[in-house]
Amino acid sequence: MKAIVSVFSKDRIGIIADVCTVLARMKVNVLDLSQTIMDGVFTMVMLVDTATSALTFDQIQTTLTEQGRAMDLNIRIQRKDIFDAMHQI
Repeated sequence: MKAIVSVFSKDRIGIIADVCTVLARMKVNVLDLSQTIMDGVFTMVMLVDTATSALTFDQIQTTLTEQGRAMDLNIRIQRKDIFDAMHQI
């Protein structure tokens, strides 16, 4: 299943590496990502594939939330089909 991961934080070195390491440990594949820094705020949006993970979506979501909190990052994940449905006119 594909999902959208968003990350927000005060900019610092290593955010992309930290988030990708957490995803890799869960066997979640990063398909695409976009990141920028706006007025000192790091923002990143990733398209990921959770199909190879042994974890459920809820377990992935909980892990990202907890690990994000520990790294002082706001990390959210949403199923891509729900994301797409919310953004259709």
